[in-house]
Amino acid sequence: MGLTGNNVLVLAVGSAVLLFGGTVWLWPRLSRRTWRAVGGRVGLLLATQLTLFVAVGLAANQAFGFYASWADLFGQEDEPGVVVDHTANGGSGGPLQVTDVRRVREAGSARPQSGGQIQKVAIVGRTTHLATSAFVYLPPEYFQKRYRARTFPAAVVLTGYPGTAQALVDKLHYPGTALDLAKDGRMQPMILVMLRPTVAPPRDTECVDVPGGPQAESFFAKDLPDAVLAHYRVGKKPGSWGIIGDSTGGYCALKLAMHHPEVYAAGAGLSPYYNAPLDPTTGDLFHGDKELRNRANLFWCLKHRPAPDTSLLVSSSKIGEANYKDTLRFIDRVKATNLTRVSSIILESGGHNFNTWRREIPATLQWISGRLSDR
Repeated sequence: MGLTGNNVLVLAVGSAVLLFGGTVWLWPRLSRRTWRAVGGRVGLLLATQLTLFVAVGLAANQAFGFYASWADLFGQEDEPGVVVDHTANGGSGGPLQVTDVRRVREAGSARPQSGGQIQKVAIVGRTTHLATSAFVYLPPEYFQKRYRARTFPAAVVLTGYPGTAQALVDKLHYPGTALDLAKDGRMQPMILVMLRPTVAPPRDTECVDVPGGPQAESFFAKDLPDAVLAHYRVGKKPGSWGIIGDSTGGYCALKLAMHHPEVYAAGAGLSPYYNAPLDPTTGDLFHGDKELRNRANLFWCLKHRPAPDTSLLVSSSKIGEANYKDTLRFIDRVKATNLTRVSSIILESGGHNFNTWRREIPATLQWISGRLSDR
C-alpha cells in the first residue's frame, strides 16, 4: 500500500480505533498489580498512542504532501536511472524523457486538444548531472493544429521542502487552475514545469551552488530550461520564462529571478523567506564562502548588487504568517531600486499551508501570465 493512498490511512485509523476500544475493554482485567498486568497496560497504551500518531501523520502527509512514497519517507529514492548522451549532438535520449502521461482531470476529456495533458518526466542536468522527476502541464492549445508552429511561455513551479511534485498537481491543482483560467480568457495558455527544489535528496540545498556539492542554482538556471527547450515548444527569449514557488520554493523562485533575470522574467514567492537558513536539513551550504552566503540573502542583494530587470511577486498574511514584516520590508527595498518591479498578495489571515496557497494561486498565475511572452 502506498504512503499517500487511502487504504493505508483507513488501516491506520481503524487500528487506532480498535486499539482504543480494546484498551477500554481490557483495562479492568489488567487492573491488578502484577508485572503481567502492568506490562499489559503499558503495552496497550503505547500501541494506542503509536497508531494514533501514525494515523495523524498519514493524514497530515496526505493534506500537505510532505512525502510521496515510503522510500521517500525513509530517504531511499526509487527513481530509475536515466542514460544521458553527453556527445555534442546530445543523442536521441536527451536530458528529458517522458515516463508517463495522464489527463488533467480524471473526469475530463481524454483528448489533449480539449483538456490538455500532464506528462511525468525524468530530467538529468547536462552540466550539473543532477537528476529529478517533474510533471509538465501542456495546455490544450499545444496539441491543436492551428497552434502547431507556436511556442508557449513556461513557468517553473516549485514546492516547499521536503514537498512532492505530485502535490502541485493533486493538492494545489496548478494544471486544473491554469486550464480554467485560460478557458475563461484570464491568462494565456502556458506550459508548467512542476517539481520540488530538492534536487539532491534528502538534502535541502536551498537552490544554492554548494562548494564541492550539488550545484542546485545552476540546475534551475541552466540545465532545467535547456532540457525543457530541447523537448517542448517553449519560447527561447528571457521574457518567455517565469518561476513560482511556495515556502522554500518561494525563496528559490525570488532568488533565481533576481540572480538570473536573463532566464526568468518574473518570479513569484508564495509565503517565501528571504535568506537561506542553515540547519540539519541543509548542512553547510557555504563552506566559509562569505560572498556565496551574502548572495543567498535577498536583502543583501538588493542593497549591494545592481537591481535586476525582472518582476517579482510576494505573498503573506497579516495574521498567520511569520514572514509578514519581512515581506513588507522586502517590498519597500525592491521599490527603492526603481528598476525591479514588485507586486504582492497580502491576505487578512492565512497560515503557512496548502489552503492559503490555493487561494493565492489563481491570482499568481494571472500575474505571471501577464508578464511573459510566447516568443
